[in-house]
Amino acid sequence: MSARHFLSLMDCTPQELSGLLRRASELKDLRKRGVLFEPLKNRVLGMIFEKASTRTRLSFEAGMIQLGGQAIFLSPKDTQLGRGEPVSDSAIVMSRMLDAIMIRTFAHSTLTTFAAHSQVPVINGLSDDLHPCQLLADMQTFIEHRGSIAGKTVAWVGDGNNMCNSYVEAAIQFDFQLNVATPEGFEPKARFLEKAGDRVRLMRDPREAVAGAHLVSTDVWCSMGQEDQVAQRRALFAPYQVNQALLDLAADDVLFMHCLPAHRGEEISADLLEDPRAVAWDQAENRLHAQKALLEMLVEPAYHHA
Repeated sequence: MSARHFLSLMDCTPQELSGLLRRASELKDLRKRGVLFEPLKNRVLGMIFEKASTRTRLSFEAGMIQLGGQAIFLSPKDTQLGRGEPVSDSAIVMSRMLDAIMIRTFAHSTLTTFAAHSQVPVINGLSDDLHPCQLLADMQTFIEHRGSIAGKTVAWVGDGNNMCNSYVEAAIQFDFQLNVATPEGFEPKARFLEKAGDRVRLMRDPREAVAGAHLVSTDVWCSMGQEDQVAQRRALFAPYQVNQALLDLAADDVLFMHCLPAHRGEEISADLLEDPRAVAWDQAENRLHAQKALLEMLVEPAYHHA
């Protein structure tokens, strides 16, 4: 039986994603009540980080421990991957020793190659193309605060980056309308937009995008690896700052999300995370619960078939 991977939201059906988020809320409740629940005892997650991380590392590592398992942190400095061992060879060897592998990388092809040669589940902890685990947390947070997101309007303001691409996939899987406001040349990737069809509308004006929106989301203007473009991007994206005045144009019950880390005074106004409409702290915490549900779904069944 070949392993089940999670490289993109499209690797699950909409029904599976809904079930996953329900499970995430159940696991959150168990943790709040201090109930010990360890279905992944003696299971080991390998975590490969080519990009720095706070939330991804903490949530996967703590999540595995809370589920009774262990997590091993691997940076390119510590492994042969950083010294030119082919990704496929690393995948074959690592997957013979581990029960699941989470990879946070630059090129999305690293993930697809790794998954093709792995006999255990591979999880996308972020690539230059997509950040599906963050979207699980975002959707869980919306559902907890407002109920179903189906039929609602979501606005993405800023850079059409990996987060934006994952929002495009979420629009398909969770059935909402997505308005994307970016400067010219910074739109989400065409191949994601093609799949989404008329669920996604591209705009230049952030005010048009957030009009009537139930959820507004943004991200930093400069992602890891783009440090050389900071000044140019700041000038270009200045009109795309999300602030109170922009949120006031959205629906009365709008929620504001940011996947963090946030650069206050850049993509958001200095005080926006303290605005009552902002739910970024819940969203960050939900990375833990959503990923625990994902780990449980991917890792546990493997042992029922063994």
